[in-house]
Amino acid sequence: MTSPESQSPAPQPPEPESKDRVYRSVPAIAGGVLLLAIAGWLGIDAVISGEGRTPWLVLAVLLLVVPLVTAFTLRPAVYAGDDRLRIRNPFRLVVVPWGQVASLRSVYSNEVLTEPGAKYQLWAVPVSLRARKRAARREMRATAHARREMGRGESRGSALGMTGGLMGQGLSREPVSDGPVRAETDRIMDELRGLHEARHRAESAQGEVTVRWAYEVLAPAVAGAVLVLILVAVG
Repeated sequence: MTSPESQSPAPQPPEPESKDRVYRSVPAIAGGVLLLAIAGWLGIDAVISGEGRTPWLVLAVLLLVVPLVTAFTLRPAVYAGDDRLRIRNPFRLVVVPWGQVASLRSVYSNEVLTEPGAKYQLWAVPVSLRARKRAARREMRATAHARREMGRGESRGSALGMTGGLMGQGLSREPVSDGPVRAETDRIMDELRGLHEARHRAESAQGEVTVRWAYEVLAPAVAGAVLVLILVAVG
Protein backbone atom coordinates (compact mmCIF):
# COMPACT_ATOMS: atom_id res chain seq x y z
CA MET A 1 0.00 0.00 0.00
CA THR A 2 1.21 3.48 -0.80
CA SER A 3 1.33 6.14 1.85
CA PRO A 4 -0.96 9.17 1.59
CA GLU A 5 2.11 11.37 1.05
CA SER A 6 3.13 9.44 -2.09
CA GLN A 7 -0.22 9.71 -3.80
CA SER A 8 -0.38 12.40 -6.49
CA PRO A 9 -3.10 15.02 -6.04
CA ALA A 10 -6.15 14.75 -8.24
CA PRO A 11 -5.99 16.99 -11.30
CA GLN A 12 -8.03 20.15 -11.00
CA PRO A 13 -10.63 20.78 -13.69
CA PRO A 14 -9.69 23.62 -16.03
CA GLU A 15 -11.32 26.94 -15.28
CA PRO A 16 -13.89 27.93 -17.88
CA GLU A 17 -12.77 30.74 -20.14
CA SER A 18 -14.88 33.86 -19.98
CA LYS A 19 -16.54 34.74 -23.26
CA ASP A 20 -16.62 38.23 -24.64
CA ARG A 21 -19.86 40.16 -24.62
CA VAL A 22 -20.76 41.03 -28.19
CA TYR A 23 -22.71 44.17 -29.05
CA ARG A 24 -24.04 44.79 -32.57
CA SER A 25 -26.71 46.96 -34.14
CA VAL A 26 -29.64 44.80 -35.22
CA PRO A 27 -31.24 47.53 -37.42
CA ALA A 28 -27.91 48.05 -39.20
CA ILE A 29 -27.57 44.32 -39.87
CA ALA A 30 -31.13 44.10 -41.19
CA GLY A 31 -30.60 47.14 -43.41
CA GLY A 32 -27.30 45.76 -44.71
CA VAL A 33 -28.81 42.40 -45.61
CA LEU A 34 -31.64 44.16 -47.45
CA LEU A 35 -29.27 46.43 -49.37
CA LEU A 36 -27.03 43.52 -50.35
CA ALA A 37 -30.04 41.53 -51.53
CA ILE A 38 -31.26 44.43 -53.68
CA ALA A 39 -27.76 45.07 -55.08
CA GLY A 40 -27.33 41.38 -55.90
CA TRP A 41 -30.72 41.15 -57.57
CA LEU A 42 -30.23 44.27 -59.70
CA GLY A 43 -26.61 43.40 -60.43
CA ILE A 44 -27.31 39.85 -61.63
CA ASP A 45 -30.18 41.09 -63.78
CA ALA A 46 -27.97 43.78 -65.35
CA VAL A 47 -25.12 41.34 -66.01
CA ILE A 48 -27.44 38.84 -67.70
CA SER A 49 -29.46 41.29 -69.79
CA GLY A 50 -26.87 44.05 -70.28
CA GLU A 51 -24.99 44.72 -73.50
CA GLY A 52 -21.58 46.07 -74.34
CA ARG A 53 -19.60 47.33 -71.36
CA THR A 54 -22.66 47.36 -69.10
CA PRO A 55 -22.02 43.95 -67.46
CA TRP A 56 -18.40 44.91 -66.72
CA LEU A 57 -19.44 48.28 -65.34
CA VAL A 58 -22.06 46.63 -63.12
CA LEU A 59 -19.51 44.14 -61.81
CA ALA A 60 -17.09 46.97 -61.02
CA VAL A 61 -19.82 48.88 -59.20
CA LEU A 62 -20.69 45.76 -57.20
CA LEU A 63 -17.03 45.31 -56.34
CA LEU A 64 -17.10 48.85 -54.95
CA VAL A 65 -20.52 48.85 -53.28
CA VAL A 66 -20.66 45.42 -51.63
CA PRO A 67 -17.56 45.88 -49.41
CA LEU A 68 -18.69 49.37 -48.39
CA VAL A 69 -22.21 48.24 -47.48
CA THR A 70 -20.78 45.29 -45.58
CA ALA A 71 -18.29 47.53 -43.77
CA PHE A 72 -20.90 50.01 -42.53
CA THR A 73 -23.71 47.56 -41.69
CA LEU A 74 -22.57 43.98 -41.07
CA ARG A 75 -18.97 44.46 -39.91
CA PRO A 76 -19.25 46.86 -36.91
CA ALA A 77 -19.19 45.07 -33.55
CA VAL A 78 -17.93 45.63 -30.03
CA TYR A 79 -16.39 42.75 -28.06
CA ALA A 80 -16.05 43.38 -24.33
CA GLY A 81 -13.94 40.87 -22.42
CA ASP A 82 -12.44 40.79 -18.96
CA ASP A 83 -9.11 42.17 -20.15
CA ARG A 84 -9.77 44.26 -23.23
CA LEU A 85 -12.26 46.01 -25.45
CA ARG A 86 -12.20 45.15 -29.14
CA ILE A 87 -13.84 47.68 -31.44
CA ARG A 88 -14.51 46.51 -34.99
CA ASN A 89 -15.37 49.62 -36.98
CA PRO A 90 -15.94 49.81 -40.77
CA PHE A 91 -12.27 50.21 -41.69
CA ARG A 92 -10.33 49.47 -38.50
CA LEU A 93 -10.01 46.96 -35.69
CA VAL A 94 -9.02 48.63 -32.43
CA VAL A 95 -7.99 46.64 -29.35
CA VAL A 96 -7.93 48.65 -26.13
CA PRO A 97 -6.95 46.99 -22.82
CA TRP A 98 -9.15 48.15 -19.97
CA GLY A 99 -6.11 49.66 -18.28
CA GLN A 100 -5.73 52.05 -21.24
CA VAL A 101 -9.37 53.21 -21.22
CA ALA A 102 -9.71 56.68 -19.70
CA SER A 103 -13.48 56.99 -20.07
CA LEU A 104 -16.49 55.95 -22.12
CA ARG A 105 -18.35 59.00 -23.39
CA SER A 106 -21.87 59.13 -24.75
CA VAL A 107 -23.19 62.37 -26.25
CA TYR A 108 -24.17 62.35 -29.92
CA SER A 109 -22.04 59.25 -30.50
CA ASN A 110 -20.63 56.60 -28.18
CA GLU A 111 -16.86 56.88 -27.88
CA VAL A 112 -13.92 55.40 -26.02
CA LEU A 113 -11.21 57.78 -24.81
CA THR A 114 -7.82 56.25 -24.06
CA GLU A 115 -5.14 57.39 -21.62
CA PRO A 116 -2.83 58.65 -24.43
CA GLY A 117 -5.69 60.90 -25.60
CA ALA A 118 -6.96 58.96 -28.63
CA LYS A 119 -10.66 58.70 -29.34
CA TYR A 120 -12.45 55.80 -31.06
CA GLN A 121 -16.10 55.75 -32.01
CA LEU A 122 -18.26 52.70 -31.31
CA TRP A 123 -20.03 52.22 -34.64
CA ALA A 124 -21.87 49.13 -33.41
CA VAL A 125 -23.46 51.08 -30.53
CA PRO A 126 -25.00 54.15 -32.18
CA VAL A 127 -26.75 56.84 -30.18
CA SER A 128 -30.48 57.17 -30.83
CA LEU A 129 -31.95 60.46 -29.64
CA ARG A 130 -35.42 59.12 -30.44
CA ALA A 131 -34.82 56.09 -28.21
CA ARG A 132 -33.63 58.40 -25.42
CA LYS A 133 -36.78 60.51 -25.66
CA ARG A 134 -38.92 57.37 -25.70
CA ALA A 135 -37.14 56.04 -22.61
CA ALA A 136 -37.55 59.39 -20.87
CA ARG A 137 -41.31 59.33 -21.55
CA ARG A 138 -41.54 55.78 -20.19
CA GLU A 139 -39.61 56.83 -17.10
CA MET A 140 -42.00 59.75 -16.51
CA ARG A 141 -45.02 57.47 -16.88
CA ALA A 142 -43.51 54.87 -14.54
CA THR A 143 -42.71 57.54 -11.94
CA ALA A 144 -46.23 58.99 -12.12
CA HIS A 145 -47.75 55.51 -11.82
CA ALA A 146 -45.56 54.72 -8.77
CA ARG A 147 -46.62 57.95 -7.10
CA ARG A 148 -50.30 57.21 -7.72
CA GLU A 149 -49.92 53.71 -6.29
CA MET A 150 -48.09 55.10 -3.25
CA GLY A 151 -50.86 57.64 -2.68
CA ARG A 152 -53.53 54.97 -2.93
CA GLY A 153 -51.64 52.73 -0.51
CA GLU A 154 -51.24 55.54 2.01
CA SER A 155 -54.93 56.50 1.77
CA ARG A 156 -56.02 52.89 2.25
CA GLY A 157 -53.63 52.46 5.15
CA SER A 158 -54.88 55.61 6.89
CA ALA A 159 -58.53 54.61 6.36
CA LEU A 160 -58.05 51.10 7.66
CA GLY A 161 -55.80 52.24 10.46
CA MET A 162 -58.85 53.51 12.35
CA THR A 163 -60.24 49.97 12.63
CA GLY A 164 -57.14 47.81 12.53
CA GLY A 165 -53.51 48.85 12.23
CA LEU A 166 -52.27 45.42 11.30
CA MET A 167 -54.81 45.05 8.51
CA GLY A 168 -53.90 48.47 7.14
CA GLN A 169 -50.22 47.57 7.13
CA GLY A 170 -50.95 44.36 5.32
CA LEU A 171 -52.88 46.08 2.54
CA SER A 172 -50.50 49.00 1.93
CA ARG A 173 -48.07 48.52 -0.96
CA GLU A 174 -44.67 49.97 -1.63
CA PRO A 175 -43.84 51.04 -5.19
CA VAL A 176 -41.63 48.56 -6.95
CA SER A 177 -38.88 50.06 -9.11
CA ASP A 178 -36.40 48.24 -11.32
CA GLY A 179 -34.29 51.33 -11.76
CA PRO A 180 -34.46 54.13 -14.32
CA VAL A 181 -35.67 53.35 -17.81
CA ARG A 182 -32.73 53.62 -20.21
CA ALA A 183 -32.36 53.47 -23.96
CA GLU A 184 -30.76 50.28 -25.25
CA THR A 185 -27.47 51.87 -26.31
CA ASP A 186 -27.26 53.83 -23.04
CA ARG A 187 -27.77 50.58 -21.14
CA ILE A 188 -24.93 49.00 -23.14
CA MET A 189 -22.65 51.93 -22.29
CA ASP A 190 -23.55 51.50 -18.61
CA GLU A 191 -22.48 47.85 -18.83
CA LEU A 192 -19.19 48.80 -20.49
CA ARG A 193 -18.53 51.45 -17.83
CA GLY A 194 -19.20 48.90 -15.10
CA LEU A 195 -16.82 46.40 -16.69
CA HIS A 196 -14.17 49.08 -17.06
CA GLU A 197 -14.55 50.11 -13.43
CA ALA A 198 -14.20 46.51 -12.29
CA ARG A 199 -11.25 45.51 -14.51
CA HIS A 200 -9.13 48.57 -15.32
CA ARG A 201 -6.68 47.88 -12.46
CA ALA A 202 -6.30 44.16 -13.16
CA GLU A 203 -2.81 43.03 -14.11
CA SER A 204 -4.06 41.08 -17.12
CA ALA A 205 -5.93 44.15 -18.41
CA GLN A 206 -2.77 46.20 -19.02
CA GLY A 207 -1.03 46.65 -22.35
CA GLU A 208 -0.86 48.85 -25.41
CA VAL A 209 -3.59 49.96 -27.77
CA THR A 210 -3.35 48.30 -31.18
CA VAL A 211 -5.02 49.46 -34.40
CA ARG A 212 -5.23 47.38 -37.58
CA TRP A 213 -6.69 48.60 -40.85
CA ALA A 214 -9.27 46.37 -42.52
CA TYR A 215 -7.48 45.77 -45.80
CA GLU A 216 -9.98 43.01 -46.63
CA VAL A 217 -12.54 45.81 -47.00
CA LEU A 218 -10.35 48.58 -48.38
CA ALA A 219 -8.62 46.55 -51.10
CA PRO A 220 -11.73 45.40 -53.05
CA ALA A 221 -13.42 48.78 -52.60
CA VAL A 222 -10.41 50.63 -54.01
CA ALA A 223 -10.11 48.11 -56.86
CA GLY A 224 -13.80 48.56 -57.69
CA ALA A 225 -13.46 52.36 -57.66
CA VAL A 226 -10.45 52.20 -60.02
CA LEU A 227 -12.29 49.87 -62.41
CA VAL A 228 -15.35 52.14 -62.44
CA LEU A 229 -13.20 55.17 -63.28
CA ILE A 230 -11.40 53.28 -66.05
CA LEU A 231 -14.62 51.99 -67.61
CA VAL A 232 -16.29 55.39 -67.42
CA ALA A 233 -13.23 57.09 -68.93
CA VAL A 234 -12.97 54.56 -71.75
CA GLY A 235 -16.69 55.09 -72.36
